[in-house]
Amino acid sequence: MPQGTVKRYDADSRTALLLNDQLVQLAVDREAIAASGLLELRLGQRVRFELEDGPDGEPRVTNIHLVTL
Repeated sequence: MPQGTVKRYDADSRTALLLNDQLVQLAVDREAIAASGLLELRLGQRVRFELEDGPDGEPRVTNIHLVTL
């Protein structure tokens, strides 16, 4: 499962931007965050996630989980 870091989180819209370990930015929509049972994300948190093809052909983040040490 790929991993990355939360680069930005907007609490009002509940959307996020991740930077994966290959330094590619990935948008996370509110549905992916809510479906994973997370209430919020914080800048700098490590996460693991799955990707699927979105309707526009761009990768879409699904099943996002916090990485615990």
